[in-house]
Amino acid sequence: MPPDIEAIAEQVFVALADPSRRAILAALASGGPATATDLADRLPITRQAIAKHLALLAEAGLVTAEPGERRRVRYRLRSAPMQVAQQFLAALARDWDGPLGALKDHLDQRASGPATTPLHETGGQHD
Repeated sequence: MPPDIEAIAEQVFVALADPSRRAILAALASGGPATATDLADRLPITRQAIAKHLALLAEAGLVTAEPGERRRVRYRLRSAPMQVAQQFLAALARDWDGPLGALKDHLDQRASGPATTPLHETGGQHD
């Protein structure tokens, strides 16, 4: 996996790890572009905290700042980094699908095979 994809995915996961940042992203997704003040009116987070969270979200590429009227900055969602993170997770899932499928097949075969008695219950003698 290319290192830039992994780095972008890591930034996205770090950004999404915080519930306040997830709430900000959800508010932008449902209400469209907004200023930090607009978001503070909608969320139980101070404007100053929202501004700090928006800076981290912008670093991760999840939001972009757009100049608005009267020097107010509006923030808009960007989906590209989230898509990279989804691709990263999909690649991990593909890497696990084969081994997990083989393990499932092995366990299914053992479960449907002939019943055996553990050696410790037979005094060391096989059935």
